[in-house]
Amino acid sequence: MGLKAEIQEAVKQAMKSGDRVTLSTLRLLLSAVHNEEIRIRRELTTEDIQRTISTLTKQRTEAIELYRKGVREDLAQKEEAECAVLKRFLPQQLSEEEVQKVIQSCIAEAGAKGIQDLGKVMKLVMPRVAGRSDGKRVNELTKNLLEG
Repeated sequence: MGLKAEIQEAVKQAMKSGDRVTLSTLRLLLSAVHNEEIRIRRELTTEDIQRTISTLTKQRTEAIELYRKGVREDLAQKEEAECAVLKRFLPQQLSEEEVQKVIQSCIAEAGAKGIQDLGKVMKLVMPRVAGRSDGKRVNELTKNLLEG
């Protein structure tokens, strides 16, 4: 079963169980997937759908931070619940150690000597960790490894 079919099946389950948060989140996800399909004029692959999910998850994470700064814990909790629903459809996230191993192998592969080679290394790392690690986190770890 493809990822899109899996999401549609989860929508049906959420309807049956009466889980409003899951239902609304998955409907939003399917809408975003549909809009992306219209934009690029083809059906999305699993990787494309995962990229869309990552984008929605990142938006939720940023909103959580802003709601917490604005002392709106109720809204932050709603965003966290939505984020948890979305993360169910992403591949297993890599641990920090696993990401560092990938970065170190890419540093060796690129022959990187310092921070000036950050772009070269990131170009190699990102396709290998796509969907399984946050780009911002990868960038920070890469900088630390290149500096140290």
